[in-house]
Amino acid sequence: MESNQTRCYRCVDDIRKMIKYGKTKSGNQRYICRVCGKTRVENYAYLAYKGDINQNIIQLTKEGLGIRSTARILKISTTTLLKRIVFIARNITKPIISKGKTYEVDELCTYIRHKKNYIWLVYALEKNSKTVVSFNVGKRTNKTLNRVLEILKLSEAKKIFTDRLKNYRYLIDEKLHSVKRFGTNHIERKNLTLRTHLKRLNRRTICFSKSLVVFTAVLKIYFWT
Repeated sequence: MESNQTRCYRCVDDIRKMIKYGKTKSGNQRYICRVCGKTRVENYAYLAYKGDINQNIIQLTKEGLGIRSTARILKISTTTLLKRIVFIARNITKPIISKGKTYEVDELCTYIRHKKNYIWLVYALEKNSKTVVSFNVGKRTNKTLNRVLEILKLSEAKKIFTDRLKNYRYLIDEKLHSVKRFGTNHIERKNLTLRTHLKRLNRRTICFSKSLVVFTAVLKIYFWT
């Protein structure tokens, strides 16, 4: 039954009749051309192209919402949201590190894909400003730790406080390295904040990250926006 007559953007024929052809998953009416057989939607509303969508993604990500929760609130697909998170993270620049500062370094354990695949977040906190200046994600090895420590060494760090993990003794010069009580109290408090704000960092959770790329992107958004 012909219920609506409208122009087909693909046909050049004189007869340009469109009839109803069901609805999309979002409830929008679809139409089909009786001449060429092509379909279209009368009104497209792709919310991912809104001007403030990226800022909303950043805000909800920093509030600790998961992928599905954020996608449901913003009314966009999870696939689009994941692509946007990675895109936003790629355009975030690392903070400029001042010379001669004091830092605290610590590591957090979480999972990727499944709970048998342990992954470690290593990051450095500037003691006075409480800002995260560098982080790295990987196995608990000297290579993962050293990627963060090398940046601190290049900035001519005045002092680097760590816990009693023995790996630090071989990676940090004895004159710079310090292990003492309350030396890492700020970063330990930051650990608690991270585990509280980001579900994917909780100790007992089913919300751990499925992708290392997305996990790194979420951390960049949380630390540096």
